[in-house]
Amino acid sequence: MSKGTISKVSGPLVIADGMRDANMFDVVRVSNQKLIGEIIEMHGDKASIQVYEETSGLGTGEPVESTNAPLSVELGPGLITSIFDGIQRPLVEIMKQTGNSLKRGIEVPALNRETKWHFVPCVQDGAEVEAGDIIGTVQETEVVSHKIMIPNGLKGTLKGIKEGDFTIVEDVVTVVDANGKETAVQLMQKWPVRRGRPFAKKLSPDMPLITGQRVIDALFPIAKGGVAAIPGPFGSGKTVTQHQLAKWAEADIVVYIGCGERGNEMTDVLNEFPELIDPHTGKSLMERTVLIANTSDMPVAAREASIYTGITIAEYFRDMGYSVALMADSTSRWAEALREMSGRLEEMPGEEGYPAYLGSRLAQFYERAGRVISLGKDGREGALSVIGAVSPPGGDISEPVSQATLRIVKVFWGLDSALAYKRHFPAINWLTSYSLYADSLGKWFNANVNEEWMTLRGRMMSLLSDEASLDEIVKLVGMDALSPSDRLKMEAARSIREDFLHQLAFHEVDTYTSLKKQYLMMKLVIEFYDKSLNALQDGADIELISKMPMRESIGRFKYTPEKDVDAEYKKVSSELDKELKDAYVKEDF
Repeated sequence: MSKGTISKVSGPLVIADGMRDANMFDVVRVSNQKLIGEIIEMHGDKASIQVYEETSGLGTGEPVESTNAPLSVELGPGLITSIFDGIQRPLVEIMKQTGNSLKRGIEVPALNRETKWHFVPCVQDGAEVEAGDIIGTVQETEVVSHKIMIPNGLKGTLKGIKEGDFTIVEDVVTVVDANGKETAVQLMQKWPVRRGRPFAKKLSPDMPLITGQRVIDALFPIAKGGVAAIPGPFGSGKTVTQHQLAKWAEADIVVYIGCGERGNEMTDVLNEFPELIDPHTGKSLMERTVLIANTSDMPVAAREASIYTGITIAEYFRDMGYSVALMADSTSRWAEALREMSGRLEEMPGEEGYPAYLGSRLAQFYERAGRVISLGKDGREGALSVIGAVSPPGGDISEPVSQATLRIVKVFWGLDSALAYKRHFPAINWLTSYSLYADSLGKWFNANVNEEWMTLRGRMMSLLSDEASLDEIVKLVGMDALSPSDRLKMEAARSIREDFLHQLAFHEVDTYTSLKKQYLMMKLVIEFYDKSLNALQDGADIELISKMPMRESIGRFKYTPEKDVDAEYKKVSSELDKELKDAYVKEDF
């Protein structure tokens, strides 16, 4: 074990002498209080350490000890429903021991060592196994079956496997390799957070992550194993959007990282998630959720570790064959932590003071997403989708964090404060947002929903774009200056905006829309436009068309329960035909 002494303290940065035998990214214990830190720079025998706890009161000459191991997380039964801080300390367990304040230097294992889990093997003695093979299961919650896998680097024959109740540190089986060496396997394994977990093969992102949010699924879809960014100013709905995705996205496991968020916002998350009823299972959403809480008043260095801790846990569940959705809220606070540590290390600053390696660090994080074939002989498929919120100061997405993120992610859901102030939620701006997955996912939508899906999507995007151009003319010279066909475009685009894109998160029916219902909603709006355009060309009056009562029926269609959508669609469609016949001006003779 490498031992040294503190020579300088600068906020969360501690310089220690005499650390020649230590390695980069080793975890160290700083001072007699045993504060947790990590070596981030080496100069000769001087180690620069970022300390994940408050450093006030530390003095020079105090001891520093290296553990000779990188920052790692414990992976095993007990992760689901847990609330950890940025370096995987269990906050609920710590509160039981020390009260509401997080005391410095406290050592509590991430996963409970006393709880016994019922292990059910799915292989027998003598079976040949390799890294990633599943040897048994533990029912962690009512909805999550935790699969116990052979740790990375192990290969051999099983010996002594049996069903029973075990703690996470008790041996459940022994693996005997080709040389006769025996290695015990437990329910828990460890993994260094800065290293991505290995997989057999990465698959192309050609399946959508269905979210039930119309603006996302229809206009700007994300692939399973894809990456998306939600940039937006204060109050534009980043957190509500992420809550909706956590609740409704077709993911088996949700990992939510509150990285540098305000304490009261994180409190809302911690209070709301246990109360949210998971629509897929009817149980509490927490039964398939891992929460990482690292609020803005916690030591800044721990923010940097929190997203790595979260994504390593997410990769572990992905390796079991689950679809995992990871929400990082917000990566801007994480980048601010990078900037502070970089400044204290006296590194050459990049744009706006951020370190020059900001882009590469963001890429290292987002590139760990993907749909993969996991290690192991069964070739199971897992997916890890990453959705990162970005909080640009003043909503200016030209700042470095937003720009570096946009160069990496393939989906951009740009939140707009103007839409949010108009009470349009989700406040995703359809003119600035995009999805680079749209074309590749289009084949899936056409094959699995309806062959018209991509055509209808294109028509809607075109109408919204035309409306933005026509709106400039309306502002200058008024609506009356438009031709009847242009007026109709404005009316159809208004229907898309108010009836299709506007979705109430707290309405029991409107909060989630199936793909079939989304298709019928798109079809209704485009039908209204096409049939009205034909009527206009036959001499119908645009004023009468715009005031047709059935337009309210199109607007109310989103509140139709899923079981009634076919009947309601036929009813509204026939109403449209009937009322268009009355949209002609009757001449007096």
